[in-house]
Amino acid sequence: NGAGKTTLLRTIAGILEPHRGTVSFDGQNVYRSRETRKRMTYLSHLNALPEEMTVRDALGFYESIEGGDIARVMETLDLGPLAETKATRLSQGQKKRVSIAKTLLNERDLYLLDEPTSNLDPAMAKEVRDLLLEFSKRKIVLYSSHNLFEAKEIGTYLVLIKGGMLRFFDRIENLRTAQYRVGIKARGDVSKVLDAKLENGYYVMTVKSPDEVGEIVKTLVNAGVVVTEVKELDNPLESLFTEGS
Repeated sequence: NGAGKTTLLRTIAGILEPHRGTVSFDGQNVYRSRETRKRMTYLSHLNALPEEMTVRDALGFYESIEGGDIARVMETLDLGPLAETKATRLSQGQKKRVSIAKTLLNERDLYLLDEPTSNLDPAMAKEVRDLLLEFSKRKIVLYSSHNLFEAKEIGTYLVLIKGGMLRFFDRIENLRTAQYRVGIKARGDVSKVLDAKLENGYYVMTVKSPDEVGEIVKTLVNAGVVVTEVKELDNPLESLFTEGS
């Protein structure tokens, strides 16, 4: 928090004018060129929506301004059951889904996404990650995240910002590990349900992908185990972030 991620994305999007230097996309000054800004879209982490509008009406309002395909984004983000619900009655996760739908109404060349999976349940977060991976095959996706576990899985390049300064830039594969250790604290004996050993108060197990963690938690809950904490251990990105090198 406070590293400058949101400020950077808003500056790239042309919302904020840089105090010095310029942001260019395909040789065009983003802040000066409206046509260039039309080639990009920005998702704020604030989830600002017209409060008295239903989900369908809000997306229709945005469509009237920018065009797009409401039916497609509502299906993609599973918004059908919420179509007639006003924004004031949505949870934070539901608001995030509507905000993402708004961002994806039109296909753009550059997607600037500020914490796109925050407040989403594990299943929807995976859907969004898969969607970003698909978009990144033909477009540029730049997103911020506090979730280092997630970043390691779906990112191609890593930009580390600390204290408003660029501290690191490289391909994530240069830091990627083949497997990750996950620690779980719970009320109940996890080792009776899963192959895990107790280390420093955590039941520790090894997984190959962050997507496995949700299934592990689900298995424990179904077995009557109360999970109180899930923590990734030995994350190379976390070490890099802590060092700020």
